[in-house]
Parts: sequence; C-alpha cells; structure tokens
Amino acid sequence: MDNGTVFPITSTTPFIPEPDLHVVHTPTGTRIPAHATVLASASPVLANIITSNRTVKIRGVPNGAVTAFVEFLYSFRCTEEDMYKFGMHLLALSHVYSVTRLKQRCIKGIGERVSTENVVDVLQLARLCDAPDLYLKSVKFLVSNLKLVKETEGWKFLQKHDPLLELDILNLMDEQESRKRKARRRKEEERVYVRLSEAMECLEHICTEGCRHVGPYDVETKEEKRECSKFGTCEGVQVLIGHFGSCKKRVNGGCLRCKRMWQLFRLHSSICLTQHSCRVPLCREIQLKMQQENRKDDPMWNLLVRKVASAKAMCSLALPLRKMDEEIRA
Repeated sequence: MDNGTVFPITSTTPFIPEPDLHVVHTPTGTRIPAHATVLASASPVLANIITSNRTVKIRGVPNGAVTAFVEFLYSFRCTEEDMYKFGMHLLALSHVYSVTRLKQRCIKGIGERVSTENVVDVLQLARLCDAPDLYLKSVKFLVSNLKLVKETEGWKFLQKHDPLLELDILNLMDEQESRKRKARRRKEEERVYVRLSEAMECLEHICTEGCRHVGPYDVETKEEKRECSKFGTCEGVQVLIGHFGSCKKRVNGGCLRCKRMWQLFRLHSSICLTQHSCRVPLCREIQLKMQQENRKDDPMWNLLVRKVASAKAMCSLALPLRKMDEEIRA
C-alpha cells in the first residue's frame, strides 16, 4: 500500500475482495482504496465516474472530510465528531455526488449547530445545495439574532459579495413581519367578534331574564335579577339600553350611543333564530322591515353577521366543554 494511503473500513472476514479503485484527495494526493461496487451503489454520480475511470478525484474539502465521506458510503454512519468537524463539507459532497442519506444527516446535524458565527455560511451553502429546510431554519435564526449577526465577518462578506442573498434575507424578514401583523390583526378581529357575540348574549339575557337594573321590556319577573358571568359586557349593554330609552336626540339620529344600540338591535335580528318568540325589542320589526323592503345588506355587513354568528356558536360549544372539564378536575 502506498505511503499516505488510508483504508477506512476494516473487517475480519477473509473473503472481502481487493479494492479496485482509489479515491484521491487533491492536492494532498492521499489515496483511499475502495470498491467500485460499493461506491456505485451508494452514489449514481460516482457510478458514472467509475465506468470510465478507476480513480475518483475529490477537491475543495479537507482530507478528513473525504475520509468521512468514503466511510459513510460503506457504513451509512457519520459520527458526531465528523459532523462537528466536517458537517458543512459533507453536505457539499453529499449534494454533488447525490448521496441522499448523507445529505439528510448533514441537514439535521448542521441545523442543530447553527450559530451567530456560521449562520451566513450555512445560508449560502443551503441555497447552493438545495436544502430549503436548512435555509428556512437559518433565516429564522438570523432574523431572531440579526443585531449580533450584523457584527460578524460573515455578514460583512455577504454584503460585499452576495447582495442578492442579502436582498432575499431582507425580503423574507419583511414577509415574516407582514405575517405577524396580519396574525395580530386577525386575532384582534376575532376578539371583536367574540365581544359582539357576548353583547348579543347579554342583550338576550337582559331582555329575557333581567340582569340587575334592566329586565324584560314586556314581562315583570318575580325572580331576583342576577349578575351574569359576563358582567363587564352586560353592564355596558345595560347602560346603552338605559340611555336609548331616555335619549331625546335619537329621533333625529344625532346620538352616537343610540346609533350603537340600533346596530346591536340590527345585528341581533340578523342572527336571531327565534323570530316569533324573541323578547328583544324591535327584533321582529327589523326583520319584517328588511323583508318588505327586500333589502340587500352590503358585503361588509354580511361578513360581520357571519363572523359574529360563528363566534357565538363557538362560545356556546365551548361553555359545556369548560363545565365538563371543571367537573372532571373537581
């Protein structure tokens, strides 16, 4: 065996055939004897090279990375030490020679070792090696640690030599921030729909059973008026009802609070399912008026009605589940 030759696989089996080719690391000239059948079965790219040449030359990576690469082709294993030392190089080799199992192992191993100092290098390599999962993970890490990453030599090199990647990163950051804003806006809208659905429940509760100061408009209840579980919302609706009954401006439509009460009545009538027996004032009248006028509400109002009805249905489903959970815990 030539000086400097490394043979990565040892075995006590006496019937292993002699190596029939060499993997050569350039420029050091280190020669690793190997078997053509093993390399060809592990890599379609190597299979094509071997058909015309019994020497496989690998350049651009450290000598140890080549040894770890050949060992993986034989054993399909990569040690943590090799991943720590040569993970980036092994990812490049696995991509170039189409060794899928090694590529998956490298993506996982490198992803666990992304740091402030290497994240830019990982991003560039992930893009070159078509590793979208690793690329996305690196971008998320970079965005979360942007202030520290901007102080590294890797980021400064990126700004000078790869402005397109820098632009991609900044665009991804803008998209991520846009998604966060949309999520916050959606949550706020959901809270509004839930509050409106609670207002509908409180309006029905006040007009049906009575709650502290306000009772059903057409029936005197003998039962004691109780606070509801949504007292904060219920109190606000009661204040609106009290104002609506005594306001002098509402006739001319000049009172903002009365307009709000009218909207609650209209919203209630749009989602009410007990038209003939409903005790909420003006419910039946508003529905009949809309039917007589054959009125078509604007799309935004229809969307509001659907959202509030959906929130009300979800709240009504969540209540028995919450009670059941409390009973189980008790």
